[in-house]
Amino acid sequence: MITISNLSIQHGDKHLFKNVSCQIYEHDRIGLGGVNGAGKSTLLKILAGVTESESGEVTRSRQATAGYLPQEISEIDTRQSLYDEAKTAFSNLISKQKELEKIHDTLANAAYSQDQTETDALIRQQGELQHELDQSGIYIMDAQISKILTGLGFKEKEFGRECSSFSGGWLMRLMLAKQLLAAPTFLFLDEPTNHLDIDTLRWLEEFLSSFPGGLVIISHDRAFLDNMTTTTWELSMGNLNVYKGNYSKYLTEKEQRLIIHRAAYDNQQAQIRQTEHFIQRFRAKSTKAKQVQSRIKQLEKMDRIELAGTESHISFQFPPAAPSGRTTLEVTSLVKNYGSIHVLDDVAFDLQRGDKIAIVGVNGAGKSTLVKILAGLVPHDSGTVRFGHNVTPAYFGQHQAQELSPGYTALETLNMVENDKTLTQTRSLLGAFLFSGDDVDKKVQVLSGGEKSRLALARMIATPANLLIMDEPTNHLDMISQEILQEALKQYDGTIIIVSHNRYFLDQFVNKVMEIKDKKSLLYEGNISRYLEKLDELAEQAITPEKVTPQEKKKPEPSASSKGKKQRQEQAKIRQKMGKRLKPYRKIIQETEEQIEKLESRKTELEQLLADPELYNDQEQFSEVNTEYSSVERRLDRVMFKWEEAQEKVEKIEAEFTEIS
Repeated sequence: MITISNLSIQHGDKHLFKNVSCQIYEHDRIGLGGVNGAGKSTLLKILAGVTESESGEVTRSRQATAGYLPQEISEIDTRQSLYDEAKTAFSNLISKQKELEKIHDTLANAAYSQDQTETDALIRQQGELQHELDQSGIYIMDAQISKILTGLGFKEKEFGRECSSFSGGWLMRLMLAKQLLAAPTFLFLDEPTNHLDIDTLRWLEEFLSSFPGGLVIISHDRAFLDNMTTTTWELSMGNLNVYKGNYSKYLTEKEQRLIIHRAAYDNQQAQIRQTEHFIQRFRAKSTKAKQVQSRIKQLEKMDRIELAGTESHISFQFPPAAPSGRTTLEVTSLVKNYGSIHVLDDVAFDLQRGDKIAIVGVNGAGKSTLVKILAGLVPHDSGTVRFGHNVTPAYFGQHQAQELSPGYTALETLNMVENDKTLTQTRSLLGAFLFSGDDVDKKVQVLSGGEKSRLALARMIATPANLLIMDEPTNHLDMISQEILQEALKQYDGTIIIVSHNRYFLDQFVNKVMEIKDKKSLLYEGNISRYLEKLDELAEQAITPEKVTPQEKKKPEPSASSKGKKQRQEQAKIRQKMGKRLKPYRKIIQETEEQIEKLESRKTELEQLLADPELYNDQEQFSEVNTEYSSVERRLDRVMFKWEEAQEKVEKIEAEFTEIS
């Protein structure tokens, strides 16, 4: 277990954290959310033991180990081969294996001193090391390294390549591989999906679903968080709020909590107004002096409810797209090579007005190259790219933010765009992207990654266009900003071509998916979910049934009656065996469901008490109710986790027996 108590960090007048306390248990699956700048990465580093805290107390179980994946490359020896660098995840175990071999040699050495005390100590140490290594994964180390590297997209022929020959995105995958291979007690991941394509993302989800330790994840990929987490921590205005459930459930519960909190605030404010009115009315009357003083003390002692401040988020929508011809874009026989490297070969597709198409494929497939060709930034070797009548494209690249002119201010950057906006309109557009007041005069070179990304988006919005070509537009955007951009793209009446690995983001507005695979293009109708379903269907169809040998064909078929009887007997045995395996888990499910019902009922009662303004007049009672509420929430979390574990076991066992039967 890891515990943080009363953590406070302040920068100037701003509180990053205010008396934050939290606990992580070994099987927790936590999504850490909050807007950019809320302190998510800082808290993650403190939890992982990477950064020490100046205030508060951090305690960790003695045997607990922690793995941490940062957003940027670190601790990679680029002189080593890919395989040898991955192998360093086992360096501690390899050292112990060498130590064990040394003890073996010492004990086997005939010249070794026969001091019984030393011998006993070595034998005891030998046993301890052997037991530790037996419990570890060192004896399947090579298989694990190969499995995880290939799962994360590396090819076996690349295992011997020097790390220096890989791009930054691939080195981030290697860092992730090392953390997965180390198999720590707790794994802390800061934006692990940033450099992963959809196929690798699905593999990572499957791998982490069987990870036995605790997980804390920061991610702007909503689908990933929904699939991986069972608890959500929200950092907001210096406070840590805990919600049961994944990101989608958190959004629902947060809305409910805000309603309850607002009601409690409104009730208390009404009580305060009544009390203040009484004090003002009877302050001058000596006969009411005692009651007036009592009311004044009551107000002084009152624990006032405060409405949480709200963080700012971008807010915009695309201007109406100028009308264009029915056919927006036609691409035929497109070929692109970089020297001897073939990137695209015979890519062909066409888009109609209003189409919104996602381009997907593994990293290195040529997605970014394709959209750069469509945007006119990169020449193609052969084939045609033809835009329809009155089509005006605008491009947003994944490195667009880094390509802004560093010497210009935010306002000057937008003024350089050819449009008919007035200064007031330009300032309003910047304001929609959180550049207000003096912020518009900040130079690009001092802006953060998120600010640069927002400015690049604002510049794109200022450019009149009816075809948007976008390459990873959600990089550096927090979750709420992504949702606002998503809604704007959904409402946009022009045509969209977009490259992104963010499944939830794409799912809400695209109507076509084009996969770049083996240098060619494959077009699928529907959104990302439909595309993934189609891939699964094709994978199932590719599984061929076992061939029947001629000898098996010649065997006489049993009679229908004997065949039916035997089948019923086999089915009965299967059901009996399944029932035996399911029994303990079904018992757990029944017991936990009863506990959940009681705890949720009590939680509802406590929430009603907390919504009653009268409660806050009695500080002792409020403290008791609040403490019990926290306790009930924690117990409910534990029971829910136990129920989910048992339910998963039941589903897995039933699936096994379904295949058998």
